[in-house]
Amino acid sequence: MTAPNLLVVIGVGGMGYAIARRMGSGRTVLLADYNDDTLASVARSLSADGHQVHTRGVDVSAPESVRALAEYATTLGDVAQVAHTAGLSPAQASAQAILAVDLVGVALVLQEFGNVVTSGGAGVVIASMAGHMFPPLTVEQEHALAHTPPTELLGLDILAGTTEPGTAYGIAKQANHVRVRAASASWGRRGARINSISPGVISTPMGQQELASPVGDGMRAMIAMSGTGRIGTPDDIAAATEFLLGPGAAFITGTDLLVDGGVIAAMKAGTPPF
Repeated sequence: MTAPNLLVVIGVGGMGYAIARRMGSGRTVLLADYNDDTLASVARSLSADGHQVHTRGVDVSAPESVRALAEYATTLGDVAQVAHTAGLSPAQASAQAILAVDLVGVALVLQEFGNVVTSGGAGVVIASMAGHMFPPLTVEQEHALAHTPPTELLGLDILAGTTEPGTAYGIAKQANHVRVRAASASWGRRGARINSISPGVISTPMGQQELASPVGDGMRAMIAMSGTGRIGTPDDIAAATEFLLGPGAAFITGTDLLVDGGVIAAMKAGTPPF
């Protein structure tokens, strides 16, 4: 007997764990991650709290791996909610690895889970406020990033010569926004919704790595001039995800929600001391 109302969480670090913990009660939860140790640890913690948990290893940059994950999810029940949080940051990886995971990986998840999500279902992709900080894309660039098949994305002219991790990260997160907008039509044909969330500086292991990197002072300055004046928490992102995946967001699809404490608003307003 399969279980209804399956929640799939891809990437179970700080944000993924918080989402699963917040939304897992009364649902079957499928956790997926590239790191077997992290996957096992989070699964043990959630299971100990009474959640019904299944696990699956996944390499989001590999088409066959993402397809196998989506197919496995359908054996557990109706794929009702998908939260894709997997990603690499500039302090963690090379430009090539960031583009493979943060760009191609998102495109593959949107494609494969868009083929299996149930009517009435919803998905959220974790992007980044970095996608709002780069110069706007041209119409041609946006169309290419939105519609090029996932396996051909790395050959686009816009990515040619991209070797700096921060640049790769910003382009990938811009692409997440446009990719989600484009995917909303195909998800909609299945009666499902898809949105993205752009977190600001969040106190996850990844976020703390970035704060300890050479760009850390700039990040602290952005926090200081924001409307909230504080670093975000994984629970802030989990709350936003719960809203977008829930019935209260039934008329919201194909859009991006900034959950950045007001950093981008302050930047665009020219708020000192930025």
